[in-house]
Amino acid sequence: MEYGGGSGDGSGGSGGRGSQHDKKKRYHRHTALQIQILESTFKECPHPDEKTRMQLSRELDLAPRQIKFWFQNRRTQMKAHHERADNCALRVENDKIRCENIVIREALKNLVCPTCGGPPIGEDCYFDEQKLRFENAQLKEELDRVSSIAAKYIGRPVLQLPPVQPFHTSSLDLSMASYGGARMPMMHTGPSLDLDLLTINGASSSSSTTINPDPIAPLSDMDKSLMAEIANNAMEQLMRLVHNSDPFWIKSPKDGTETLDLDSYKRIFARPNDSLKNPNVRTEASRATSVVTMNSLKLVDMFVDSIKWSEIFTTIVSRARTIEVISSGLLGSKSGSLQLMFEELQVLSPLVPTRQLYLLRFVQEIAQGSWAVVDVSYDIHPQYNPYSHPQHKVHLLPSGCLIQDMPNGYSKVTWVEHMEVEEVAPINRLYQDFIYSGLAFGAKRWLACLQRACERTASLLITNHDLGGVIPSPEGKRSMMKLSQRMVNNLCCSINPSNGHQWTSLSGTNEFEVRAILYKSTDPGQSNGLVLSASTTIWLPIPPQNVFDFFRDGRTRPQWDVLSNQNSVQEVANIPNGTHPGNCISVLRAYTPGQNNMLILQESSTDSSGYSLVVYCPVDLSAINIAMNGEDPSYIPLLPSGFIITPDGHHEMASSSSSGPSLGRPTGSLVTLVFQIQTNSLPSSKISQESLTTVNNLITNTVHQIKGSINASSTTT
Repeated sequence: MEYGGGSGDGSGGSGGRGSQHDKKKRYHRHTALQIQILESTFKECPHPDEKTRMQLSRELDLAPRQIKFWFQNRRTQMKAHHERADNCALRVENDKIRCENIVIREALKNLVCPTCGGPPIGEDCYFDEQKLRFENAQLKEELDRVSSIAAKYIGRPVLQLPPVQPFHTSSLDLSMASYGGARMPMMHTGPSLDLDLLTINGASSSSSTTINPDPIAPLSDMDKSLMAEIANNAMEQLMRLVHNSDPFWIKSPKDGTETLDLDSYKRIFARPNDSLKNPNVRTEASRATSVVTMNSLKLVDMFVDSIKWSEIFTTIVSRARTIEVISSGLLGSKSGSLQLMFEELQVLSPLVPTRQLYLLRFVQEIAQGSWAVVDVSYDIHPQYNPYSHPQHKVHLLPSGCLIQDMPNGYSKVTWVEHMEVEEVAPINRLYQDFIYSGLAFGAKRWLACLQRACERTASLLITNHDLGGVIPSPEGKRSMMKLSQRMVNNLCCSINPSNGHQWTSLSGTNEFEVRAILYKSTDPGQSNGLVLSASTTIWLPIPPQNVFDFFRDGRTRPQWDVLSNQNSVQEVANIPNGTHPGNCISVLRAYTPGQNNMLILQESSTDSSGYSLVVYCPVDLSAINIAMNGEDPSYIPLLPSGFIITPDGHHEMASSSSSGPSLGRPTGSLVTLVFQIQTNSLPSSKISQESLTTVNNLITNTVHQIKGSINASSTTT
């Protein structure tokens, strides 16, 4: 009898050749199209009923038994995959418990009496150790019992959560703090306030409680195949979004901003779970096109390198890491490159929480000189995701860019940014319009940041700038630009602490709130002391460009710099690093008595989205000479402070909606002030309330002087 179940003609009922022929017909290899349809059906319904199986049988020209067996095998594969992941998680947990026991034993060996400093009296260490072992075993049995009960309800083993890592707090006695070369006396008396101790360097930031950034289980071949399928589907969707063949985009007549028509998008790219989507989820989707001063190959090389990616978008990306390279490309090319990454997005203000997500990044060469880079979220089991943020749940839909070469080393870049966001906690009122308008994470913001980075790179290659003879060679210019870039990165990394650490509020008024963080820097040139960083964000009723010009101009510096004692500054050197006259690196000399050897390194930067930075740092004259002479500036200590200036978003929200929340309100700027002060305290001491009061007063006085200088002291937010 044949596998298909049809009635034979009798000729094949006997005889060896006929039987062998029937056996061979039992082996059937599915086509790629059949597998694709079966996989998509399996995602929606792993247990199809008889009606669904019959429908698939007719569509795919397969026997119902083949459909049934395929789904059985697929469910078995998924079960084996989950079991492997569970086993890996349990092994990790077992190792942690074993390490915990070792730590307990070592701690018991070094017990010290808090009164006399000697060994404790009347304590049996062996008894305590055995008691802890017994309690540890009891807790493990209780955990297993609860897991087995929960498993009965969900039908599969429960992945046990790893033990919560304790916060490491360190209280510091801030006896002296330095701002540049000046020492600020502090009082020792009074109550103390503990702050989280972080570790921050010029390229990245992480807490002293380090969590492995890629603790996910090893990827199986099935995982990689699924990732490749997701990436290819995302690339196909991105290519339709970057072109104008479909009516996806609504163009604003006022400024040309393109936002996604969600109705058109859902009609074409409907997803099975769209009807079940949380109504509180908000969609951010936009598209922008611009020309940048870099060719496509260089851009692609920088995009697939997580370190370079963070450096390009240092004001947007606080952290990025490649977890695993699924494919490195074809024949030495980046085309076909696929990698699993972690990324943390930020707004440079302590008032806005970061956005963290795992994503797949896929690169494909569309044609000669034309490349596409697509990012799409990849869901990681919560046990393997140490970065989940309680205030933001984000999902990145197919986003990315199309890069097309143009003459003279330029590229045309079309950028699409599409994200679904659920805010568990409300956004701070100062930043609501800024975020809702797309100025924080929209396509225009990413492109403006890319343009600025490319301009800076192009300026580095220009050797005919007139530097006034102060910087003697191109090597000196590159060294100064490298030093300044490290200064900017240091400031950006210090604003949003990692791994869930939060700013501690020092004071708050109706106008602004001052917050502080204490951290230890691992920057190569930094001393062994600790850094107290304080910040606040204010609203000013004037355009961002005017605020930027006010802060970068040395003539107006005495109006806001409370530590300059109203002394003027002189520009010693100026290095242009962009087309805008405000994009430059300056070396300033402040006429302060007793500080003749102290200079100020300052970088001012602005881009087409209105995002501006003015970052400065006191530097010794000898250190500046080292950099100007072209020597390696990596070990020059930097402790930057500065200002981040952005539009407030009122104008964009008012123009997009006739009844928007910002209609009728004046537009202005959001300014974040960051001050960092070096301390010489030991990690075992405490930070006094007077120390925090001094930092709080420094920021408060600066804010009042800024508002007084621009006649905004009576303006409220």
